[in-house]
Amino acid sequence: MTFIEQLRKAERINGSLLCVGLDPEPAKFPTAVKGDTSKIYDFCAAIVDATADLVIAFKPQIAYFAAHGAEAQLERLMAHMRRTAPDVPVILDAKRGDIGSTAEQYAKEAFERYGADCVTLSPFMGFDSVEPYLKYHGKGAFLLCRTSNPGGDDLQNQRLADLAGQPTLFEHIASLVQGPWNLNGQLGLVVGATYPTEIERVRKVAPTVPLLIPGVGAQGGDAVATVKAGYRAANGETTAPIVVNSSRAVLYASSGDDFAHAARTAAIATRDQLREAQAASAS
Repeated sequence: MTFIEQLRKAERINGSLLCVGLDPEPAKFPTAVKGDTSKIYDFCAAIVDATADLVIAFKPQIAYFAAHGAEAQLERLMAHMRRTAPDVPVILDAKRGDIGSTAEQYAKEAFERYGADCVTLSPFMGFDSVEPYLKYHGKGAFLLCRTSNPGGDDLQNQRLADLAGQPTLFEHIASLVQGPWNLNGQLGLVVGATYPTEIERVRKVAPTVPLLIPGVGAQGGDAVATVKAGYRAANGETTAPIVVNSSRAVLYASSGDDFAHAARTAAIATRDQLREAQAASAS
């Protein structure tokens, strides 16, 4: 089963567009284990167990593990997700971007060491920085396109005078992913929930590729506007999946012993909000 097929299956089984981002910050852990880096796995596994039936994907952010020397805990977590939530694909949020043999090693890290189903990448070194990941049959890659941070304007929103119509850089990236770069249908785009009008612009250029949309929740992205801008369906079927990520609002819904229950409650609320917006968009 390919990554995109996994997304479609998870959406169907769990009735969800919600992705829970796993960004463990020990300083924000529940009071009993606050600051304890040895509990990263335990914290994240509890979140996974509490939300596995509510999500379309999980998205561990590699820096939150590596910064604490917790790569072994990430490996355990990846194995735990495969055992306990086999129908939920895992996106390794690494934002790698390098060429040649280095890109090959990063691809090996993501897909062989950690067993991820998909990885996030920076496309700004060109297609040869993406191609090594496409050699892994069935795996996916989301390329940064129009990100949710304010500094994204510095490059992504600049117009390319040498191209017909003078598209913005992010629109050009979307056209490459919709077209010549997407050799085996493995690619998607990262677009931030804080820019719903630009999600629509991306969707016009790339109508069939999946979108990973961070920024809902703590970053202030509007869930309903996000779904309206990015979700498309025909005859009751999703034509291209959207994966709407929420991290901090779910992970740190409580600082008490009830943190996993609180995370589940927060995830249900966001999933239901997205589901209502999805139904409205499809009608």
